[in-house]
Amino acid sequence: MTALHDLPAHELLAAYRQRTLSPVEVTQAVLAHIERWEPHIKATYLLRPDAALEQARASEARWLRGEPKGLLDGVPSTIKENIATQGDPTPLGTAAVELAPAAADAPPAARMREAGAVIVAKTTMPDYGMLSSGLSTFHPLSRNPWDVSKGPGGSSAGGGAAAAAGYGPLHIGTDIGGSLRLPASWCGIFSLKPSLGRIPIDPPYTGRAAGPMTRTVADAALMMQVLSQPDARDSMSLPAQDIAWSQFNKGAERLRGLRIGLLLDAGCGLSVEPEVKAAVEHAARLMERAGATIVPMAPFMTQAMLDGMDHFWRMRSHIDLQALPAARRDKVLPYIRTWAESAAGMSGTEVFNASHQFHLTRVNTVKACSAFDYVISPVAPNVAFQAELPSPTNDPLRPLEHIGFTVPFNMSEQPAASVNCGYTRAGLPIGLQIAGARFDDLGVLQVAHAFELIREPQRAWPQPPAA
Repeated sequence: MTALHDLPAHELLAAYRQRTLSPVEVTQAVLAHIERWEPHIKATYLLRPDAALEQARASEARWLRGEPKGLLDGVPSTIKENIATQGDPTPLGTAAVELAPAAADAPPAARMREAGAVIVAKTTMPDYGMLSSGLSTFHPLSRNPWDVSKGPGGSSAGGGAAAAAGYGPLHIGTDIGGSLRLPASWCGIFSLKPSLGRIPIDPPYTGRAAGPMTRTVADAALMMQVLSQPDARDSMSLPAQDIAWSQFNKGAERLRGLRIGLLLDAGCGLSVEPEVKAAVEHAARLMERAGATIVPMAPFMTQAMLDGMDHFWRMRSHIDLQALPAARRDKVLPYIRTWAESAAGMSGTEVFNASHQFHLTRVNTVKACSAFDYVISPVAPNVAFQAELPSPTNDPLRPLEHIGFTVPFNMSEQPAASVNCGYTRAGLPIGLQIAGARFDDLGVLQVAHAFELIREPQRAWPQPPAA
C-alpha cells in the first residue's frame, strides 16, 4: 500500500472527493515524513507544521461541505524561497540580504493559495540562485536523497530534494539557465520549464521562469492548470489561453510519426559522461520503437555563447554586490564574490559583446530546433556531484560548464522538461531533456508522459536513513 506522503496529487484529490482520505491526515503524514528526512537533506525553509495543519483543517472542512476551494485543495505543496509569500522574508539564499516581510504573494504563490494547496514549507536555494548546488550562506547545506554525500542541484535545490524525498507531491521552483531541470535530473523527478511568460512571475527577468517540480507528469499538468493564469505583475506574462492541460495523457502513441532531434553534444562546456550518453541514447531508441523518427543533431551552441552569458551575469552580479554595504557584501559566498568581481575590469565593448551572446543563442536555438517536432538531449553532461561543491568544476571562472544543454531554451523562450531516463551504476538518476517549440508546453508534457509509459520501471524512491 502506497504511503500517504508518496501519493500523487490526482490520487489525493480523488480520495478527498470520496472522503476516504482527509487533508489533515495526509498533511500529518507528510510532516512526519519530513521530520524523518529533514535532518539528512535540509531541503526546507520556514517549515511551519502548525500553519500547515491549520490550512489542512480548513481544507478538510471545505471538502466535508462539498465546496473545495480550487483544483489543489488540501494537497501538500512547497514553494521555492525566492518566490515571495506574504509576510515572510525572502533571503534569496544569502546571508547578505536584509530580511523584511514580503508585502504580497508573488504570482505562483498566489495561484497555489487560491487553489487551496496546503503550503507545508518553502524550499532552499544557493546564494542569489547563482549556483547549481544547495550551497548557501543563509540555509543549511541541502543534500540529495539518493545519496546524501551528493548535492540535489540548483538553484531549486530544496525543491528537487523535497520532491524526491516525498515532502508531498507538488513543488514550485524557478529557472534562468537550468535551475528547474538540473535538480530534476539529479534527483530523478519531473520538471517543466515552461515557455517564457506561461507562468507569471514577479519580478520578471529575461529567461526566468517558474515551473512545477513533481514525481509525475500528471501532477505537473495539474499544477499548470493553476499556475498558468495571467498576472499583470509580470510584464512578459502571456495572454490568457484555453489550454487543455488535462489532455496531457495521449498515451505512447503520441510519439508515433514525430520527428525528434537527438542532441548529444552541447557544443560547449563539459563533455557528456558515458553513462549519461548511454541513458539518453537508450531513451532515443525507446522513442524510435514507439514510432518516432530520431535524427542526430549537430551542436548549435558555442563556447563563446556560453562564456558571453556567463560574463554578462558576472557584471550584473558585480554591480549588485558593489551596491551593498561592505559588511553585507562580505557575507556573500566567496565563490560568488570571486566570480562577480572577475568582471570588474570589463570594458563597455566587452559587456556589449557578452550581452549579444544571449541573442545569438536565441537565434541559433530556434533555427536548430525548427526542423523537428521536439528535441531530446541530456539535461546535464554529468550526474549529481559532491554536496559541498558550488559547481561541478569547483572553479568560479568556469562556473557554467554544465548548463550548455539547458540554458539555450531559456533564451529561446521554448518549453523544456526533465524526465528521468535511467540511473548510473552507483544508483544516481539521469535526466532526459525534452524541448518543444515556443508555446507548445502541452506538447512537451504529452511527449514526456509518453516516455514515462515506455521507459523501464523506476526504482523505489529513497527512504530516510534509519534513526
